[in-house]
Amino acid sequence: MFFDLVSRNSKRNQKENSLFFSSLLISIIAFYLILSLSHQDVMIFLAKMESDAVNRILAMIPLFYGVTLFILFFLVYFASKYQLESRKHEFGMYLMMGMRRYKLFFLLLAEDIRSSLIALLIGLPIGIVASELISLITAKLVGLGIIGHTFSLSADAVIWTAAGFLVIKCIVFLILSGKISRQEIGELLTPAPVGSKKQFPSAVYAVVLVIGIALLGTAYFMAIRGIAWNRFEVMAVTLVCGLVGTLFVFWGLRSFMGFAAQRQGKNRRLHTFTFRQLQEDVIHKSNSMAISSLLVLAALCCFGSGIAIAIHYSGTEQHTIDYTFVNEDNSVDFQRTLSEKGLDGLFDDMFEVKVGYINAAEEFDDAYSMDSVMNFLEQQSSDNNVLLNNLSYVDYPYLISLSGYNHLLSLTGLPEIKLGDNEVAVYRDTEFITPSQTDILNKIFETNPEVQINREPYHLTGTIQSSNLVVDRSITLSFALIVPDNVFEQLTAGDYTVYQNAVLSGTQKEGKSLLTAISDTNQLLDEAGISYESFLQNMGRQLFYVVAASYITIYLAIVFLVIANTVIGIQFLTQQQRTRRRYQTLIRIGASYQSLCNSAKKQINWYFGIPVIFAAISSIFGIQSLFSGLLSSRTNGDTISLIGISGAMILLLCVVEYAYMATVKKSSNRYLLSLMTLEREE
Repeated sequence: MFFDLVSRNSKRNQKENSLFFSSLLISIIAFYLILSLSHQDVMIFLAKMESDAVNRILAMIPLFYGVTLFILFFLVYFASKYQLESRKHEFGMYLMMGMRRYKLFFLLLAEDIRSSLIALLIGLPIGIVASELISLITAKLVGLGIIGHTFSLSADAVIWTAAGFLVIKCIVFLILSGKISRQEIGELLTPAPVGSKKQFPSAVYAVVLVIGIALLGTAYFMAIRGIAWNRFEVMAVTLVCGLVGTLFVFWGLRSFMGFAAQRQGKNRRLHTFTFRQLQEDVIHKSNSMAISSLLVLAALCCFGSGIAIAIHYSGTEQHTIDYTFVNEDNSVDFQRTLSEKGLDGLFDDMFEVKVGYINAAEEFDDAYSMDSVMNFLEQQSSDNNVLLNNLSYVDYPYLISLSGYNHLLSLTGLPEIKLGDNEVAVYRDTEFITPSQTDILNKIFETNPEVQINREPYHLTGTIQSSNLVVDRSITLSFALIVPDNVFEQLTAGDYTVYQNAVLSGTQKEGKSLLTAISDTNQLLDEAGISYESFLQNMGRQLFYVVAASYITIYLAIVFLVIANTVIGIQFLTQQQRTRRRYQTLIRIGASYQSLCNSAKKQINWYFGIPVIFAAISSIFGIQSLFSGLLSSRTNGDTISLIGISGAMILLLCVVEYAYMATVKKSSNRYLLSLMTLEREE
């Protein structure tokens, strides 16, 4: 009998509080995902390539775990409090019918344990499957393909997820059950009175609303213009303006709700009642709504910017060559060395790219000048100041041999460069120039401006070149000149570095993923004692950015979103329960169930919509601020596409918000139906 009652109550609670149960499932899944990060194939691969950076991420996981447990404690506390408050009458009846308090305690404990175990049994398998899928998807984003994936189950992640979740639930249960057990039967059977707050004149709230909007405008301006990133003090001012402005706006919304309640709507059924209820909700919960809106804002910024950065980094790197061998003094014949080691069939193509300095000049100051280009930029608008400043330091550039670079272009599928007598082309890595600056210089090069190299006249021609010279992205050139081979030999005086680039043979890649093929080749080269740089180093660095941007930000976004929406939903349902006498009065004077549901739906739309819409608007400025402050100039040049991706992610989260609203509406309708049933029984 006792266990049948536990089972019935537990099933009923899960059905009536599906919002809270779903939030617990999502939290369990998020816990497992972050705790199992070190066991995923992608992270194991990254640990070999970027061990220091990966170790720093993994070292932060206990911090994320602890902070999330702390936040989850309050989520579970308030949600469980709502559940117990809604059942106080039931508990009072149990005691009235002769149930001992200790038996009531064990009844509630058994219900809590049962629901917790069900949540773990459902959430952990989903988390394990999601972890495997995310690992594969992340690898696919950077072109790894199916990387010899093997199923991995992190026992530590399972244990810590279950332990943390059960400890939080246990602590919350002991606190709340202690409060319930101390209440007398009369207190349990008597509904709690609706509280009241001191009201100020509407003009006060209107003034506060205007001040809040002004503070938010200041924060938006400082964030979107990048001013907030100049100094720590400025960032602190920006954050304070945003936080205080948000609190003031929600506090001042009381005046707007009062105006909306007085407005004559087309559908007059319970119109004034609906907005009076909303006005009271805003009065009692304005700070909570503001905090929930800030949490949603944090979720939108994390999810939108994180996914955008991950997608951007997953598609920005060129994959043309697989290996680079550095020949500092041009004394090593790599093809001969590979043949001697029995490795001559590893590569289909090997070619040299020569890079050096201008060594023929008598003085460094006379090595290079491009006054004509600088004069042209000075005559244009002030928007060229950054470009002028960068080019003013170019007086001793690198030189790149034409034949090697053309071979690289042919592999990439780009047209080769053709240089006439005394013509040179300009090379700039994309890390050091934006697309708009590239367009400006390309227009100048159309006029074939004259430059001086070693006091000899040359003409710039063609367009800016930016193809990667080697496989390792750590080797980048801010400015270089591509010159014919004979000119290169003359200007470098035979003192240059040779980069021997290589492309894996088809037989070496046959039937393998790129990761497996390069890993196998690395092992052969290591055994032969040959030093090299492989595409895996570049891929590892690129994949690290994808993981750091996607895994961590998605995890934080999930945590923030779950907490914010659960808090909003539970607060509304709690307030609805406290004002149930008003709904019962409406039922007595003839209000239909449908009209009550429509009123509640409007309240939910407003109660959820205000914080969410407010957060969505703020996220536009927040994401742009993150892009301007955290990303390189190359990424900033593609801000429009990144914002487009972020916008799509924000819309996706808005769909999630709609699902939360639908869940709360369902719970609200079910509660209103219970009031109708009780009234009919009386």
